[in-house]
Amino acid sequence: MRLDKYLKVSRIIKRRTVASEACGLERVTINSKPAKPSKEVKPGDVIGVRFGDREAFFKVLVVPEGNVGKAEADSLYEVVDK
Repeated sequence: MRLDKYLKVSRIIKRRTVASEACGLERVTINSKPAKPSKEVKPGDVIGVRFGDREAFFKVLVVPEGNVGKAEADSLYEVVDK
């Protein structure tokens, strides 16, 4: 699954266009490397997202086939400290 779609489906970022823009501005990393919106996400990847002056890291647990419900969205990743 594409990075921008994963960020939207997992509800880390609310809208796909915002996720795509964040990737374009190099605010999103995968395994500590800047990532483009089209980068494929795999289980085990660590996604870093810069929100203003703070950064959050998420470990990908599951990559779904399609959309998931709101209740299941937080089971796709776990928050990690870096």
